[in-house]
Amino acid sequence: MVEVRFLGVGEPKPKRVIRVPLVLVSYLQATPLMVILGCFLLLPILMIGTVSFWDYDFAQMYPDFVTFNYTETLGSWVTWKIYFNTLKFAFIVWAITLFVGFWVAYFLAFHVRTSAMQSVLFLVCTVPFLTSNIIRMISWIPVLGRNGLINTALVNAGIVPQPIEWLLYSDFAVVLAMVHLYTLFMVTPIFNTMMRIDRSLLEAARDAGASGWQILTNVIIPLSKPGMAIGTIFVVTLVMADFSTVQVMSGGQSASVALMMKNQMSLLQYPAAAANAVVLLALVLLMVAAILRVVDIRKEL
Repeated sequence: MVEVRFLGVGEPKPKRVIRVPLVLVSYLQATPLMVILGCFLLLPILMIGTVSFWDYDFAQMYPDFVTFNYTETLGSWVTWKIYFNTLKFAFIVWAITLFVGFWVAYFLAFHVRTSAMQSVLFLVCTVPFLTSNIIRMISWIPVLGRNGLINTALVNAGIVPQPIEWLLYSDFAVVLAMVHLYTLFMVTPIFNTMMRIDRSLLEAARDAGASGWQILTNVIIPLSKPGMAIGTIFVVTLVMADFSTVQVMSGGQSASVALMMKNQMSLLQYPAAAANAVVLLALVLLMVAAILRVVDIRKEL
């Protein structure tokens, strides 16, 4: 129980005492967060789920309860191909960002001796985030284009007889741009996890005769799994929801679920886009649940 004392004006002693249960106090403290999550998370998801069952035509939507939005989404091989393409992008980008992000974090955590230099180098990694994602993505076009820096250098050096066409407006360009955009989301949680590793464990492993590779595989990687899981959740969710990178860097030759929803909304097909959003949300939640089943990220939270 918690005592709440109300003091009268100018009175040194409490006028009355109200005893409030601790459970009620906990609910009162959590009320602001519950209101924010309800208004800005649960309510929008509920609205999307409701609209996904509405009917529509070329001009407007009609409140109804129909299921053909889901049957068209799940019954079309084109839609399944787009979902597979999205998962392909997510897997490739995740694998590359995990590899790059782990070694960058490893270098910062174990090979940079002073904390000041660690902070400086980490801030250097964040410098590209001072600009917009769109600008950083478009900056690859003059580099990868037919007359871009890479093709010009390769042709002038005599390595290739003519410019390489697949460097830009291809799946390669999409993956490269996404890796550039989202690698830091993998570096940050892994770096934070590695900084929490007790250095005495590494010294004990060395004293026991473990090699550098054995320390890495038996000590550092297992203790870094929570950071890898958090980075995986960040990268996968961002890639699954990205449509601008796919649209620009593929030159319209590739597709993703988010880009399909964007096209549906531009055609005023909001219920169909809402159905795809529900399916995509369910898919992402299943992936996140699978990650949480494998790795306990509560150690990081």
